[in-house]
Amino acid sequence: MDHIRTIEWRDGRVRLVDQTKLPGELTHVETADYRRLGESIQRLEVRGAPAIGVAGAMGVALAALESDATALETLRSDVRAAADHLAATRPTAVNLVWAIRRALRVLDDESHENVGAVRDALVAEAIAILEEDRELCRAIGRNGAELLRDGDGVLTHCNAGGLATAEFGTALAVIYTAVEQGKAIRVFADETRPLLQGARLTAWELMQHGVDVTLLCDSAAASAMARGWVDKVVVGADRIAGNGDVANKIGTYPVALAARRHGVPFYVAAPYSTLDASLESGEGIPIEERSGDEVTSFGGCRTAPEGCRTLNPAFDVTPAELVTAIITDVGVFEPPYERTLFRKGRTS
Repeated sequence: MDHIRTIEWRDGRVRLVDQTKLPGELTHVETADYRRLGESIQRLEVRGAPAIGVAGAMGVALAALESDATALETLRSDVRAAADHLAATRPTAVNLVWAIRRALRVLDDESHENVGAVRDALVAEAIAILEEDRELCRAIGRNGAELLRDGDGVLTHCNAGGLATAEFGTALAVIYTAVEQGKAIRVFADETRPLLQGARLTAWELMQHGVDVTLLCDSAAASAMARGWVDKVVVGADRIAGNGDVANKIGTYPVALAARRHGVPFYVAAPYSTLDASLESGEGIPIEERSGDEVTSFGGCRTAPEGCRTLNPAFDVTPAELVTAIITDVGVFEPPYERTLFRKGRTS
């Protein structure tokens, strides 16, 4: 399967798919301005924890290229300020901060003798994170595909496909790999309110690759399980706490509850870098609260009364007790997560 490259580095500029225009139009944003890239992260032109991690590292590299500093300390000061700006664009996804921290370690490397060397190293690091993401998503796919059987119906929520990563996806990587292995997989994609990433992105992406997909309104997921159509649930994650609690797109928690009620395995697929050893549980995960306009209107049309109060958290937290296993690029982890998740030791 040929997959869309969600984000790329091109001669000192970042080029990314504008996901707010899908499925109606496949267009790109291209910029050499880290502030504009930060806006792309906030606007969800680029989204998905791995993809915004790549974007964060590229934003740091852009900031270094934009700075007119000739002294190392001045350059480092300029880039750190840009890094703080980028890190604040979306607080829940740990990959964003993880990638920015990687870039800052390169920035502070004392072996770099001049500003040119630092700039070159930051660009190289951003491209390395991009290429690593492509490889680790393939590994997630290989590890997770072993859990799917020929003929399985698989439900997914939001978009954890190639559009959420550099190229191949996390939850959808599991499905793509199973299909490449010759397994007949039927996918049920939740529409995922309020921005319809499941309808606009996941359904579109799967159809582009000829994968059997049925779109569901979010409230139909439990009914699909009750009818015996769903054999497995596979979702992505934006942050996973040390005990295995999982932050993912709002609406994931009710899917996990329905899966437990109906005896359906609930799998989470994410890069190992999504694990946050600094948090004992999901209670410490910051949850992004987005504008109420996303709830009261859609596509420029108002759908709720003027003055209506809203609650619009972008994510919810699924307790570890509802997670059957966590699929990563370094392996599949099962409970008890406090003992299993960090054996590999790669937490940063």
